[in-house]
Amino acid sequence: IGINPMNQPEQDPSKSFRTKVTEIFREFVGERAEILCSGLCDGQIYNRIADALVSESDIGEEVAKDIGFHLSDWHSDAAFIVALHLFPERFTPAEIEAGTADFLMHAPNHFAAAATLYGFPVDDIFDARPQPLKSQALSNPDT
Repeated sequence: IGINPMNQPEQDPSKSFRTKVTEIFREFVGERAEILCSGLCDGQIYNRIADALVSESDIGEEVAKDIGFHLSDWHSDAAFIVALHLFPERFTPAEIEAGTADFLMHAPNHFAAAATLYGFPVDDIFDARPQPLKSQALSNPDT
């Protein structure tokens, strides 16, 4: 943790990006921001999704509940992406990196599970391949 130009201690970016996301959403939705930014999965939301799927599709109740869970458990990750799109200037590069890493560690598996359960198995249509990190490339220049 360093010192910013105003000589105040900088927050840990893995915490400060979450604080900024909550502040941004409070500007728009007041206290409802806590629902979106808390990181806690809300049973009311996933049950609402499940009920809609059961009533409007051929999906059974248990699968619908699983889909509802997978579509609602990453809401705080989604909030970061939306806040970043709305106000990129409010985030430091370190906060963007921390939020991106959190999103990518959590949300994609939920997308894949929900899509597969709904009947849309996930394929890598972009043929993405893992790439070495900068630190790995620097320590092993032959790869």
